Amino acid sequence: MKSAPVQNPSSLASLSRVKRGTCSSFCSLFSIWVACLFVSLSLNAQTDTTKTTYLELETKEAMPDTVLKFSPELIRKLFPKDEWNYFFLTREQKKKRQWLIGGLNVVGYGSSILIFNNQWYKNYPRTSFHTFNDSKEWLQMDKLGHAWASYNSGRASAAMWKWAGVESGKATWIGGLSSTAYLTVIEFLDAHSSKWGWSWADMGANLFGSGLFIGQQLGWQEQRIQFKFSFHHKNYSDPTLKKRADDLFGSSGAERMLKDYNAQTYWLSTNLKSFFPSSGLPAWLNIAVGYGADGMFGGFENKWTDGDPGFPIDRTDIKRYRQWYLAPDVNFSRIETDSKVMRVLFAALDAFKFPTPSLEFSKGRIKINAIHF
Repeated sequence: MKSAPVQNPSSLASLSRVKRGTCSSFCSLFSIWVACLFVSLSLNAQTDTTKTTYLELETKEAMPDTVLKFSPELIRKLFPKDEWNYFFLTREQKKKRQWLIGGLNVVGYGSSILIFNNQWYKNYPRTSFHTFNDSKEWLQMDKLGHAWASYNSGRASAAMWKWAGVESGKATWIGGLSSTAYLTVIEFLDAHSSKWGWSWADMGANLFGSGLFIGQQLGWQEQRIQFKFSFHHKNYSDPTLKKRADDLFGSSGAERMLKDYNAQTYWLSTNLKSFFPSSGLPAWLNIAVGYGADGMFGGFENKWTDGDPGFPIDRTDIKRYRQWYLAPDVNFSRIETDSKVMRVLFAALDAFKFPTPSLEFSKGRIKINAIHF
């Protein structure tokens, strides 16, 4: 009796990791943005009424020292709108909001960890702590996904804490470190599952993302360089490649956006006006440098097995290559609006690259893309 062919272990690991890692990043970030929008909408009126009542409600002894030095009008001129709550909310209002935000974080992070554990880990044997070297997997596209999630979830979390009246510096540390802590918990689950393992490359990416947010916020008090994501739906005309792509990345549009590394681009988008304040450039104009990759049908190589019993497929004839891009972009947070809802939506949109023409360098050639998603 013939035994069924054994599948390539790296191919199995690649398949499972692409279905797990990016989804957790998007799910955690999406839950934070939903919470941000919820608190902005539900307590919108309360914020408006407190802007002119803080000095009347608080005694002189109870006020922060900074409030004693500035009038409300000067505070509005000197500080960004997302920091006003630190000055204008009463202690009782701050306490209520901070309990609310703390509860939302505990429930959101905790429930998502339980869901991930039930969906991905419980059906595989538990092991002692072990590592897995995936630093060369997917031409590092998955690592950029980790960094993007850490950066943007830290940014969203810090915004929630500032809404709750926490001082800007403290909110920055809480937001940045909480995003890293959350992703570290997932790494510990990996480390004790036989299917995966602790990835030092993942941890390095997580720390880079949160460090990019914290460093800019503490150094510049703003995000002059934003970490963004874009995606386009990629068609695979070859029947063999289409089946492989469906197995690896899913067939629906949502699955492809989360999992298809061949169709994703990550960007560092720089706001020009923040570096050249005296220029006549629009405040919303950014210039972005992007990175992508293509030709990948496995984590490490284009070899896999198909069917049951498995038949080996070797498509190493398909070149795996990197792509570099240069393109204009939009910084939505720099668009002036008095609407709190629009500010929250603009902050969420700033995690994604606005579609524009791009200049691409790949495979030793330069070409122009009329529109880049």
